[in-house]
Amino acid sequence: MNPDKASRRTFLMASLGLSAVSFIRPASRQTLTVGQVIDRIKTNVAIPWREQTVDNLIAGTQDMPVKGIASTMMATLDVLQRAAAKGLNMVITHEPTFYSHQDRIEPIGQDSLYQLKRDFIQEHGLAVFHFHDHWHGRHPDGIATGMIRELGWVKNNDSQNPRLFTFPETSLARFAQGMATKLGIRTMRVIGDPNLPIKRVMASWGNVSLMPGIPYLAQADVLVVGETHEWELVEYVQDAITSGQKKALIIMGHLVSEQAGMKYCAEWLKGFISEVPVDFLAAPEPYWRPDQPVR
Repeated sequence: MNPDKASRRTFLMASLGLSAVSFIRPASRQTLTVGQVIDRIKTNVAIPWREQTVDNLIAGTQDMPVKGIASTMMATLDVLQRAAAKGLNMVITHEPTFYSHQDRIEPIGQDSLYQLKRDFIQEHGLAVFHFHDHWHGRHPDGIATGMIRELGWVKNNDSQNPRLFTFPETSLARFAQGMATKLGIRTMRVIGDPNLPIKRVMASWGNVSLMPGIPYLAQADVLVVGETHEWELVEYVQDAITSGQKKALIIMGHLVSEQAGMKYCAEWLKGFISEVPVDFLAAPEPYWRPDQPVR
């Protein structure tokens, strides 16, 4: 055999062999890290990131690889367990993980339940990111967007005031029942005449103090809130009704008053995170009525 032909044949076979090996080798996938997810959130929320904020990484490290993301209203132990079971090792929560708005550890550092929750997070390799201030600060507010969509109130929203809504006239009782049905609320509380005609509604999701609760109430027939101090805004509304004002207050419960906002957050995250699954995990309403026990 011609030595030159043999050499060329050997070279060709070697090249084909290398090509085959290259073809069957799986392509390397770049790992998505917790820090990269946070950076994308900061970019896409499209407002300046505050120096003083509760929006921080509460558990885990920036370089942890992300296998899946759970968006939730509150990182309860139940939610964390469900996230771990589904392989979602990064939890993005709107409310605190460790029982205070700032997730301060000092008051509860020796508490056995805190330690159990902390240990669960560590043992299951979870990262928890608190996403509150900037989700509210987004334009439009992420929580409000999700709640308005879930309630079907988009067409009723005032173009100049995102908290104000106008509806065809109905009774307070019927309006409140419609909200409770749409959101599956077990323990909504209502102050006011059940037959009070309702047209103008102010909504302030989450916690609402006496101020701005008073000016909100002045603009509408009923003010809808997540929660408020009973010795402040609740007493004020009671006195307003006693004085002859045609007013009402609907108290939804804090969790259910913002939950749909984190459902929407999961959809928003999918717009710029495609490498891993992103799911919404609902935190269950904590209260139940004695005449309707939880099954």
